[in-house]
Amino acid sequence: MVDTPRIGIMVVAYNAASTLSATLDRIPEDFRHKIAEVMVLDDASDDDTFSFGQSWAERADTPRTMVVRHTKNLGYGGNQKAGYAMAMERGWDIAVLLHADGQYAPELLPQMVAPLVAGEADAVFGSRMMNKQDALRGGMPFYKWVGNQLLTRFENRMLGTRLTEFHSGYRAYRLDALREIPLRYDSDDFDFDTQIIIQLVNAEKKIVEIPIPTYYGDEICYVDGVRYAKDIVKDVVESRLARMGFGTSDWMPTPEEYGFKEGDGSSHSVILEMLRNRPSAKVLDLGCSGGLLSERIRAEGHYVTGVDYLEIPGVRARTDDFFQADLANGIPIGVGTGYDAVIAGDVIEHLPRPKETLAEILRVLRPGGELLLSVPNFGHWYPRARVVLGLFGYDRRGILDQTHLRFFSRASLLRLVRRCGFDVVEQTCTGLPLGVVSESESRKVRALRGIDAWLVRRRPTLFGYQFILRLTPHAEDVLVVEGN
Repeated sequence: MVDTPRIGIMVVAYNAASTLSATLDRIPEDFRHKIAEVMVLDDASDDDTFSFGQSWAERADTPRTMVVRHTKNLGYGGNQKAGYAMAMERGWDIAVLLHADGQYAPELLPQMVAPLVAGEADAVFGSRMMNKQDALRGGMPFYKWVGNQLLTRFENRMLGTRLTEFHSGYRAYRLDALREIPLRYDSDDFDFDTQIIIQLVNAEKKIVEIPIPTYYGDEICYVDGVRYAKDIVKDVVESRLARMGFGTSDWMPTPEEYGFKEGDGSSHSVILEMLRNRPSAKVLDLGCSGGLLSERIRAEGHYVTGVDYLEIPGVRARTDDFFQADLANGIPIGVGTGYDAVIAGDVIEHLPRPKETLAEILRVLRPGGELLLSVPNFGHWYPRARVVLGLFGYDRRGILDQTHLRFFSRASLLRLVRRCGFDVVEQTCTGLPLGVVSESESRKVRALRGIDAWLVRRRPTLFGYQFILRLTPHAEDVLVVEGN
């Protein structure tokens, strides 16, 4: 944070003519000189909200104030998105969200921004539930008091957080933190506030809560409680599924780096085992991502060259050589030839011309070298069920990864590699990646692993999650017999 941060107050307003001026007047006078700008966002009100905002802005005792009137109602979330975009353009460092109806105390603005100014937080939330009885004494209806706690408990459990309240609209953000999350894809409705929390948690930003008083007056509530609760549950479940790899919601970003797939007999673990206890070898890791698999292969005593279209930070330290190149355009000439092993772990399904890629792998392998290839199984029960039920769609990883250009069954994969000049030395398959669903090794998870492993052995084409092949270039042994 800069030494003298530009602090802005963003006031969201809709039909707030009766409360706007009084709410702004409550901004502490001894704090006003620290405010770079006040932005009043009138979301196409039907009353004189805009005029009251202008009148306040023209007074001599007020901070610099900009009043914006949207000609079309953007919604609670849409109004905020527009405001944060303008705040970033205008060079704010800190943005405080204040409601024009006076429900949240402007008197606490100094306390709201203090952790941000001190560099101790990325976001500060005012919580009415740090002392739950105070919320009731402040006039919060009992049904809202109960619903607030139930939803917050559910959200904390699903997100792994320990916030006392998710549903307060009194927020302060460091603008640099907001720039790092995809706000533009968030909801335009009242669940925007929940989505932004999820995004901050997902980005590992620090959230600090401070206690605030509860005030319920004569303001009109525009929130449909049942719909709001439904949207919150949907967002939280959607975010949990996104972390497991399901769905492609734009408001939940997909990491660019592929992590090392630990356990569950994963493709990475199987490939690593195939290379274990071998003499030191020259290995080419295609689609190496951040080099996490390469690092483990190097630890086995092998020399590893990595190739990927992105240079993930740290990849050069995890490989002996690294080439940044798009494999769709071929294996770069600079990698050389004569490799003892080439690894194509979850690679060819991302490429438009896998035949040409396999032909190039033949070129860089030494005679007798091996290709270790893994591919998701499109014949698995999960994509089959999605197709049969009419629910086909893409996920952010796994068999239906949205970046996959090709799908393979075991039969089609075997046909491809044989036509491209490879013999199959070994083939195996993995089960479900249950470690993604649950990190704990509970009795239920162990039982599921056992059942899944049994099913994979019985019917690999239906229950195998990924196929892993150990291949070698086809070489015909020719016996020549000459007569007299």
